[in-house]
Amino acid sequence: MEFSHIPVLFYETVNSLNIKPDGLYVDCTAGGAGHSKAIADRLTTGRLIAIDRDPDAIEILNERLGSFPQVTIVQNTFNNIKEILSGAKADGIIADLGVSSYQLDEASRGFSFHKNAELDMRMSKTGRSAKDIVNSYSVGELTRVLREYGEERYANRIANNIVTAREKKEINTTFELIDIIKSSMPQKAMRDSHPARRTFQALRIEVNAELEQLNTGLDDMFDCLKKGGRLSVITFHSLEDRMVKQRFNSFAQGCTCPKDFPVCVCGKTPRGKVIIKGLAPSEEELKSNPRAHSARLRAVEKLKDE
Repeated sequence: MEFSHIPVLFYETVNSLNIKPDGLYVDCTAGGAGHSKAIADRLTTGRLIAIDRDPDAIEILNERLGSFPQVTIVQNTFNNIKEILSGAKADGIIADLGVSSYQLDEASRGFSFHKNAELDMRMSKTGRSAKDIVNSYSVGELTRVLREYGEERYANRIANNIVTAREKKEINTTFELIDIIKSSMPQKAMRDSHPARRTFQALRIEVNAELEQLNTGLDDMFDCLKKGGRLSVITFHSLEDRMVKQRFNSFAQGCTCPKDFPVCVCGKTPRGKVIIKGLAPSEEELKSNPRAHSARLRAVEKLKDE
């Protein structure tokens, strides 16, 4: 199995962790081991915990990192990081969000709107699939998912046409769904990008509970840092980037007293310091990896123990 994934903002992300040879680091989305191997190469007596929910990724991680005694590989989701670390505190944590190049390129996984395959989109290969959602959600539920997670302008039209189509025949494949999406949109709406892009994003987020896990995971990842430790997150769409930006800003917020108070009475001081604010890939990187165009890197440093 060839698990190919080009890590976006690779050097910027690894360098943002300020890696110490004897430190403890966590790669929350280890995937094809790109970031993980770079971290492991810089460790001496330190330790790396490489996490991924995808069983295909776990297989590759064992192949590529099996020779590193300082690496522990865990099949899990990053919102369980406190359980995984069992009270230990990390010097650095990284999360490269979204779907990997391997998952997009492997047609059988059902993530890509460029390849015909059974609707799946499960990162863990377990639980409810995109096919289950498309064939069971009500018009209202589908509209909510497409509108909230895909910011799809034609969410209600697409949802109605999905329900109408499945009354005649179960919707099984990516191309069957794409035909329904195309029939729901005016021609002018299909000029700028693939008409299924937003719907596929929305279904993937719903299938994998991505935003729910990120919402709790960000707090837990920050809590798991030592004083001086760093959390670096790469996002790929506005919904997750907005969440990361707002949460990092909340970590860095100090006094919340009204501005007209002569002195602070709340006693609140910043828990963290934002050190990277929405760094985008360089033009050079975009030429070699067009999929990186929407990526943004944000990093925060923990200033004090709780």
